[in-house]
Amino acid sequence: MSTLLTLGHSPDPDDAFMFYALAEHKIDTGRWSFEHTLQDIQTLNERATRGELHISAISIHAYAYVLDQYALLPCGASMGDGYGPMVIVPAGTALPDLADEAAVIAWLRERRIAIPGKMTSAYLSLQLFMGAVNEIVVPFDEIFDHVASGKSDAGLIIHEGQLTYARDGFVKVIDLGEWWKNLTGLPLPLGGNVIRKDLSSADRSEINVILRESIAYGLKHRAAGVAHAMPLARGMDTDLADQFIGMYVNDYTLDYGDTGRAAIREFLARGHAAGLLPAPVELEFVE
Repeated sequence: MSTLLTLGHSPDPDDAFMFYALAEHKIDTGRWSFEHTLQDIQTLNERATRGELHISAISIHAYAYVLDQYALLPCGASMGDGYGPMVIVPAGTALPDLADEAAVIAWLRERRIAIPGKMTSAYLSLQLFMGAVNEIVVPFDEIFDHVASGKSDAGLIIHEGQLTYARDGFVKVIDLGEWWKNLTGLPLPLGGNVIRKDLSSADRSEINVILRESIAYGLKHRAAGVAHAMPLARGMDTDLADQFIGMYVNDYTLDYGDTGRAAIREFLARGHAAGLLPAPVELEFVE
């Protein structure tokens, strides 16, 4: 008799690819079985504050609020290594000198920006870039429409929008992953997987091995994994979906490594120093 674990992740091709082997029963999961729950990242962040799922994808920003209930799994990271969330506006918008950071910040402070959630790493990175934000929270997959209709002046986009914004009639004001890389020399830590602390340390370690094996299986059987993820590709063809998956499922996803861990510490430390997080964050990784 297997023990059922609830597993939450975003309805996106990168997460679907990551858990392809689990969903399609391609690997031996031993005494564990997994019930997949697909919800947007802000909803998963909120559920994590209530400890509702055994395992969940969450924003690294949100980890600062769930330290008492969850530990970070060393696999499952989404890291933007020189790329990441972007602020976009409709094509044809009169822009400041985009090479002048101070001018960009001043310009953005005069605009209302649609964001995908206040606990997302995208939002924390935007706050670190420009300070106070005049934001409106909009589901991530409605941000383009919100900006195009004039309900907001700019949008903070995540997921596949980073590859499709130009096609859909928008221009980039700032790529926050690029900005962060130039500032710190580190990748921007966007998302991770967490596991509840009411599972024993031994159980957490055993489950981590299974999840890492799922990611490794997808990377080894890439075409099949991409095909599995295509129903969640939202307007991307196979080549574009494969490109997107490659951006966020890679060596960092198998294990953060020293660089990934340093990136998280730097990101959350800067968040606390700026008064954007309630307390210093001590990382707790499953071993």
